[in-house]
Amino acid sequence: MPETRQRPATTGHRPIEAGGGIEAHWHDRHQIVYAGRGVLSVTTDAGSWVAPATRAIWIPAGTLHQHRAYGETTLHTVGLRENPLGLQTPSALVVSPLLRELILAYTSVGYDEAVPTAAGTAGRRETADLADRAHRVDRAQRADPAERGRLLEVLLDQLRRSHQRPTYLPTARDPRLVAVCELLRAAPSDGRTLVELGRVVGASERTLSRLCKGDLGMSFPQWRTQLRLHEALRLLAEGESVTRVAHRTGWASASAFIDTFRQAFGHTPGSRRA
Repeated sequence: MPETRQRPATTGHRPIEAGGGIEAHWHDRHQIVYAGRGVLSVTTDAGSWVAPATRAIWIPAGTLHQHRAYGETTLHTVGLRENPLGLQTPSALVVSPLLRELILAYTSVGYDEAVPTAAGTAGRRETADLADRAHRVDRAQRADPAERGRLLEVLLDQLRRSHQRPTYLPTARDPRLVAVCELLRAAPSDGRTLVELGRVVGASERTLSRLCKGDLGMSFPQWRTQLRLHEALRLLAEGESVTRVAHRTGWASASAFIDTFRQAFGHTPGSRRA
């Protein structure tokens, strides 16, 4: 991921078109990232997180990261000078209905500063529009600082109560494991065992299992399930049916997919699409 210059951690919201994103950047402040609509991925050198409507991503200051939207997405971000959660690495946090409304309310005024967007005419035009109205947003945010301060305190209280839930897909380092991961990224429905994949990349099952624990911090089945869930979220955001998503991501049946999805995200894939 090519590094870009430091950017302010903004507070506000903005639309991102399907397939669009924000180029690699980092902030001098901490940031909460939330997709009020659509699905958003946050990628660092260590791996990627996917944020549906029931998850927010905590991004500590100094973390190089980039975003990509799946489906028409509304990005909400909250910039913070302090670290109320004490988390030193990116994390996925459960968003309750109350926390969702607090984030939407606190970020409703728009962006206080422009942010870097991915290349493209639409992205450049949108960035220019944000810059043009930055001073108006700043004035709106200063209109009632006491009210905004109280709202932020309640938001942070709710964040402190949020549980961390894994939506993290770590990146492999060892070339043999990287090759296995790339095979599965290209075809998430690939059902080959680790023994069979090992024959392709020239490594034993035992070696690959050890590398999974060392490089990824999880077992091979856990990593493959996370990969399939990430792909499922993206496909659902793009309008695919639940049955087709289950098939394309390698579940034996739609019901098996629905059960796994509910356990991971707290709701069914059908309700997420709605």
